[in-house]
Amino acid sequence: MTSTGSDKDRKNDKHKAAMKKQKAKVDSAIAAADTERGIALLLTGNGKGKSSSAFGMVMRALGYGQKVGVVQFIKGEQLSGEEIYLREHCPQVTFYQMGTGFTWDTQDKTADIAAAEKTWAVAAPLLKDASYDLVVLDELTYMIAYKYLDEAMILEALASRPVNQSVVVTGRGGGSGLQDVMDTVSEVKDIKHAYTSGIKARKGVDY
Repeated sequence: MTSTGSDKDRKNDKHKAAMKKQKAKVDSAIAAADTERGIALLLTGNGKGKSSSAFGMVMRALGYGQKVGVVQFIKGEQLSGEEIYLREHCPQVTFYQMGTGFTWDTQDKTADIAAAEKTWAVAAPLLKDASYDLVVLDELTYMIAYKYLDEAMILEALASRPVNQSVVVTGRGGGSGLQDVMDTVSEVKDIKHAYTSGIKARKGVDY
């Protein structure tokens, strides 16, 4: 056997041993995760893709025939691709938008609080309804950050939802209290964004 062949065999054996060790680790973690219930997921951070990820989970849940509810806080003045698609092709999805646009556009705190309370009145029953497999609360974090809604009320609703219901909350910030009640917290980091280079938001990519 040539030296080159011997080196290749050693590398393959080393790789096989490493993958065997990795598989054992993964299998052990899977075996340890024996609790069957819904999860609470927070998608936060200053990077792009939080809502996009949440709507990816909506599509995944629909693929399994699950019942889905989506409530969007803040967004609503401009139609988004996900809204158009869900309204036209997924009438079974409960979909509601606050519809006031961004608070820096409205510049009317009283009206924003009233709109937030109206929107929460739609979201809260979903978090009590065991027939919903997945509930997405898009941009909910801002309602806590701006104190438009009572934080304790939100945390209690998230924590006491039906055991098999999963919930996804998106938006920047939200505070440590929100993170504490979530099972999974993922931060989307902004490394580079086209907008800062003067590139306009792109239909089908950004909205």
